[in-house]
Amino acid sequence: IIAMACAPGPVGPSSLPQGAIAYEPPAEYLTWWERTEACSVQSGSFDHIDWYTVPGVRLIDTEIGQKVGLWQRDNGRTTVTLAGDFVENELVVSHEMLHELLGGEGHPEEYFVDRCGLTWESWE
Repeated sequence: IIAMACAPGPVGPSSLPQGAIAYEPPAEYLTWWERTEACSVQSGSFDHIDWYTVPGVRLIDTEIGQKVGLWQRDNGRTTVTLAGDFVENELVVSHEMLHELLGGEGHPEEYFVDRCGLTWESWE
């Protein structure tokens, strides 16, 4: 089973998964952001997200196990780190975006399943 992770706590170089590098999100991410805002009926600032990837991997090691994506927030800034194999995966990227829009960890079924279908089981 492939898992996504969403963790609060300090964000900085020491909290990034090993091998993570910053990258500019592709323009397509803005389209995915707008879709995620629409399905969740939430709004936020895409520009508050700092994007990182661990190139060439399917899973990234985190403090809570191996994941394909990791959402973290500290002092109004958000860091999303994605396994390199998933930087072009709309489900994974939008899942982490939804955490940003909701402002927290956890996976409220109303949003992640019913409204947006952003889990492996509910993705269409």
